[in-house]
Amino acid sequence: MRRIIWSGAVLAAMLCLSTNGALATLKIGDAAPNFSLPAALGGKEFDFSLAKQLEKGPVVLYFYPKSFTRGCTIEAHEFADHQDDFQAAGAAVLGVSSDPIEVQKEFSSKECRDKFPVGADPSLSTIKAYDARRDKPSPSGGEVADRISYVIADGKIVFALVDANPVNHVQSALAFVQKWKTEHSH
Repeated sequence: MRRIIWSGAVLAAMLCLSTNGALATLKIGDAAPNFSLPAALGGKEFDFSLAKQLEKGPVVLYFYPKSFTRGCTIEAHEFADHQDDFQAAGAAVLGVSSDPIEVQKEFSSKECRDKFPVGADPSLSTIKAYDARRDKPSPSGGEVADRISYVIADGKIVFALVDANPVNHVQSALAFVQKWKTEHSH
């Protein structure tokens, strides 16, 4: 298990590691591909638009393999538990998987605890645009997203993390958006 101490130097080093060229992610400074997806919040379906959400502030976009699996449920619980902290930092959270919208409606209520939306991308169009498709198929045989998180601000990727540990995504993204808010609130 990895332990992270949040000092400026460690955070900067971690951000550099998170965008290692060997990892399949978009790079810091890349334009964030625009997308709209069917999404669910509190069991209710709506159309999520990245462009509209970015007008309000940064977006934490995290990709995960499959709703209702152990790691993805842990990650959803952690994001839900820290939703107030993300909002205080001015950031919105959206989870995305290849699950259909009917599954996401249930997941948004049960595991996201009605705190943040999850998007349905069964065609993998957004997952592929963000270079987040897992190289190997899931145990059930279908294509899924890898566990990758981005922070998008002003239409650009400002943070990227590939990590198998779901808790690290929440901690790392939160630390980043809190630092981002401090640096960009003049």
